Amino acid sequence: MITKDKIIEALQTVTDPEVNLDIWTMGLIYNLEIKDDNIKILMTYTTPFCPWGPQLNEDIESTLKNAGAKKVDIEVTFDPPYKMPDELRAMLGV
Repeated sequence: MITKDKIIEALQTVTDPEVNLDIWTMGLIYNLEIKDDNIKILMTYTTPFCPWGPQLNEDIESTLKNAGAKKVDIEVTFDPPYKMPDELRAMLGV
């Protein structure tokens, strides 16, 4: 059975190509739901026009399936719009 910790660990290996940081640390993942090894993700991109969006979704799905997920559903939202987490801002010095 896949756990939330295992999902988070896997998501920390998926990087945003523009920023070269993992999507979990960037705060792109808003919510995770797990039911019978099926994963539902609510996430955002840094911008609605993100050219890497489809690639990120593919990377997320393949990474989570390799970690043991049977099915991965990804919903992208821009409500609320992306805002860099305070911890990340401090880490980057912005």
